[in-house]
Amino acid sequence: MSNPRIVVTGIGASTPLGGTAAESWSALLGGTSGAHTLEHDWVQEYQIPVTFAAEAVVRPDTVLDRPVANRLDPSAQFALVAALEAWEDAGKPEVEPERFGVDFATGIGGLQTTLAAWDTLKAKGPRRVMPMSVPMLMPNAPAAAVSMHLGARAYARTVASACASSTESLVNAVEALRAGKADVIIAGGSEAVIHGLTLAAFAAMQALSKRNDSPETASRPYSVDRDGFVMGEGAACLVLETEEHAKARGAKIYAEVVGGGVTADSYHITAPEPEGLGASRAVRLALEEAGATPDEVTHINAHATSTPTGDIAEYRALLSVFGDRVHEIPVSATKASTGHLLGGTGALEAIFTILALRDRVAPPTINITTQDPEIPLRVSGTAQPLGDGPQLAISNSFGFGGHNAVVAFRTL
Repeated sequence: MSNPRIVVTGIGASTPLGGTAAESWSALLGGTSGAHTLEHDWVQEYQIPVTFAAEAVVRPDTVLDRPVANRLDPSAQFALVAALEAWEDAGKPEVEPERFGVDFATGIGGLQTTLAAWDTLKAKGPRRVMPMSVPMLMPNAPAAAVSMHLGARAYARTVASACASSTESLVNAVEALRAGKADVIIAGGSEAVIHGLTLAAFAAMQALSKRNDSPETASRPYSVDRDGFVMGEGAACLVLETEEHAKARGAKIYAEVVGGGVTADSYHITAPEPEGLGASRAVRLALEEAGATPDEVTHINAHATSTPTGDIAEYRALLSVFGDRVHEIPVSATKASTGHLLGGTGALEAIFTILALRDRVAPPTINITTQDPEIPLRVSGTAQPLGDGPQLAISNSFGFGGHNAVVAFRTL
């Protein structure tokens, strides 16, 4: 049985750093923070304890045609914006619809629609609830919107594995391509849940930073004074193809997807397994599938949410895989700049990992005041050169429920 190589030919993103993948990458390299104080009325009305987040720079309903946007929850709007950019970037590949798939993830789904419909029901009664509420709030709405807009009929799948969701979608897409179920797949993730309810709930869990006086410095992975993550929003996606299909049409190729690993902690609904056992197994699986050893890895994009327990658990996982060499590998914790896009974060960080390999530079990790001595990784507030020679990088994503997903990329 053949085992075709899988490559990335298009990328797209709408994030707290920029309205496109290129803009987001440029802002990331420049050390920009996407976090800011929220100006919504509900912040004061409900006395939300966390008054900031990392909202997307460009509202998706200003990019899409109004009739299209009006029938989609913001999570699906973001997904469609990112997918259209990625499709254009890939050169709009000619592919039979039955050989074209969509694997689009979300952590929570159409929350904005759900809560707006509930408000309408309470205030105006059931007759005023929109008929479109159900198809707008469904978690599979982003995948369906992308599939229908671009005409993908191989399949349209949705993964909901919390913050590991879109990395898991990438792994699933690679498996489907290798199994011959499609020639081209758009894979990614989307999230749009910056709302009083989610901020209040995550704050009640002690998961969010409460640095209301300094939002732009609140996300500080690996810093000794880190106190939680910053909520983000947006979407990112990649066009994946078999190498044969991509070369036959003369497509540009960003990188090869060489491996993926998906595991479960089976430990706690919110806390990571303290020693990172499930996470380390996911890394090993990704490298094993890549046919690579830990010594070949030249860059790591870490999950690194800026939570006290999460950051150190991930470090222990990396230490168990790489040994002391992990302290020599350039590591980036890009949520310091973007905030945490939940179900969209894995795809975004996969794009950052690919661009790091392309440009041979590990993006900076901003906001570290004093690096935690228990996490002596090689991180820097400025970009780190990756050097010459072959490049192999991994991108990690871990989610509530004990979900672990890792994807590995190599330069061609």
